[in-house]
Amino acid sequence: MEIATESLLLLAICFFVIATLYSSVGFGGGSSYLAILTLFVGSFFVIRSLALVCNLMVVSTSTYLYYKNGHFEIKKFLPFVAASIPLAFIGASFRLEEYVFFIILGIALMTSAILLLTQNVRRKKKNKEQAIKRYPMWVTVALGAGIGFLSGLVGIGGGIFLAPILNHMRWDLSIKIAALASFFILVNSISGIAGLVTNDMFVFPWKLGLVLLGAVLLGGQLGIRISLHKLSGAGIKILTAILVFIVGLRVLLNNGLGLINF
Repeated sequence: MEIATESLLLLAICFFVIATLYSSVGFGGGSSYLAILTLFVGSFFVIRSLALVCNLMVVSTSTYLYYKNGHFEIKKFLPFVAASIPLAFIGASFRLEEYVFFIILGIALMTSAILLLTQNVRRKKKNKEQAIKRYPMWVTVALGAGIGFLSGLVGIGGGIFLAPILNHMRWDLSIKIAALASFFILVNSISGIAGLVTNDMFVFPWKLGLVLLGAVLLGGQLGIRISLHKLSGAGIKILTAILVFIVGLRVLLNNGLGLINF
């Protein structure tokens, strides 16, 4: 597919910024990639494919670094990912009508924006963290399965849904939850891509794709090596959440329901 040079440059800059921000807290940026892509790309097959591949690029390195620094607990993470992998594959395999996809995507984007804001509030209260709670196995399996299915359906890794929920539940320390979110995004992105490929719905425009992959690779490398405490991370996340919410509302009303055109 062809895209104007100016639009390509703007997309690359946006993806670089998103990858830098999100990788700093263990996310891949899939929800924001989707939000931005809907403004430039018409095909929802392309949108899903690009978002998942860019997710995968960002979280591969961050997952390794969390593991290297001892924040990885595979026994605790396994119920989430074991349930999410097959459901992400199934979700990605659905050949949705275009308007249905955009309705689901719009709702998912607005939800992710709200969850991003709630996580930001939660981080401000980290000095008052209460004791870690223990939950039955079925709770973690149900969470992993449900978020995995939604992740595959719309083309994100799901960490932006999972992390705020687990922080609210006081499932573990914030750093452990970030490590799980990163790993969760990694496996779901792989599973989602597999689902798209298997069902001939993986569409990857090479020129656009390679430019965006380069942008998120650089942004991801930067983000995992700097601390948000040295940046105005809270303000950036709030602005990002507002952008994602507005675009999600636009996608829902315009692309999905066809009620307005803005």
